[in-house]
Amino acid sequence: MEAVLQQKAVMDARTAHAAAEFEDSGAWGPSGARTAKAWMMFACHLSPAEAGRHRNRGRALRHLPLVDEAFSAGSITGDHVDVFVGLDRGATKEALHLHEQLLVDFALTLTFAQFTMAIDNWRKHADPDGTTEAAEARRNRRKAYLSRGLDGMWVGQLNLDDVSGPIVHDEVERLEHLLFEADWAEATERLGRMPLTSELRRTSTQRMVDAFTWMARRSASRPAGSTKPTPLFNVHVDYDTMHGALCEMEDGTPVAPGQLLSWLDDADIVRIRHDPEGPVTMSHAMRLKEVTIRCFEQTVAGAKDRKECNPTDRIFSGATRRAIEIRDQQCSHPYCDRPARYCQIDHIKPYSLGGLTTQDNGRLLCGWHNRWYFEHEQRYGLTGQPTDERNPPRRE
Repeated sequence: MEAVLQQKAVMDARTAHAAAEFEDSGAWGPSGARTAKAWMMFACHLSPAEAGRHRNRGRALRHLPLVDEAFSAGSITGDHVDVFVGLDRGATKEALHLHEQLLVDFALTLTFAQFTMAIDNWRKHADPDGTTEAAEARRNRRKAYLSRGLDGMWVGQLNLDDVSGPIVHDEVERLEHLLFEADWAEATERLGRMPLTSELRRTSTQRMVDAFTWMARRSASRPAGSTKPTPLFNVHVDYDTMHGALCEMEDGTPVAPGQLLSWLDDADIVRIRHDPEGPVTMSHAMRLKEVTIRCFEQTVAGAKDRKECNPTDRIFSGATRRAIEIRDQQCSHPYCDRPARYCQIDHIKPYSLGGLTTQDNGRLLCGWHNRWYFEHEQRYGLTGQPTDERNPPRRE
């Protein structure tokens, strides 16, 4: 499979080169087509989007030699090149050419999700004003409507910005999962066996609707004067933002610093300090009641650090657990990207063998891969090598 996909990338690169050469040649002119893209659309039966991608890739590859080299070798895909095409314009164009090697290394070594996040953080350096303006423009495009149709059903649409989206998504997903567990338990009792997903009394989309309804009912019944849920932002200090977000939401979603302003009255903010020679340290969460420079400085620069848990504790907790979540962001198995909120903290050197409950000896693993590593150890030992290359040994 890997070889087939690599060959596909090589052919995509050849197609991009051919599209650029064809456009320059003017050979499409005698046909009466208005542009080379139009000729490719009609003569090759391509969609406008696909024809445009081939043309734009070919144009960009002319002056991005390192991207061209990686693409032609099949080491990166057309999706990676499309990201570079988007950077090859406006305020980021000059910076792209200056940092081309760094960005290609991102594409070669990171998963695609990690690559796009690294590009977003790089863009904040290359065009800080544009990043903030783009974030504000996205926020201004937020909208929602809900109206009743002729058949009595209610129809709606929900478009959320970078900050509002994770807040709503995470809570709806959490409630939907609780409803799924209830449906699973009911079906198991009703059938007397483990049910199929199709045998549950609600579909996933129906549970999603019920989750929104649950949220509305809970909001309507909340006592007056109770504390409303607010976003938690992490502000990183002493950390090269080329490799991470200066500001991010609790779940790791990167946000531009300017996006904090509209939330500062209600948000909780945690300062995250990175020491190249030591562990991640963080302050207690603090609520900013008013937007003042002094108040912000007290939170970012003057807040007291949270204490790490005892290294001899059995369970990762408190600041130690949160630091590992911030550091790893997702399951640390190389073939998994489950986010931190669905993961457990695993001892790299098992606790039963004297492993300490510290940041250096902890890592995020989803429940499936935590069990997988345990079974792997039972089969091969702590440092044994598996016979199946799809099962890499436990990383020390």
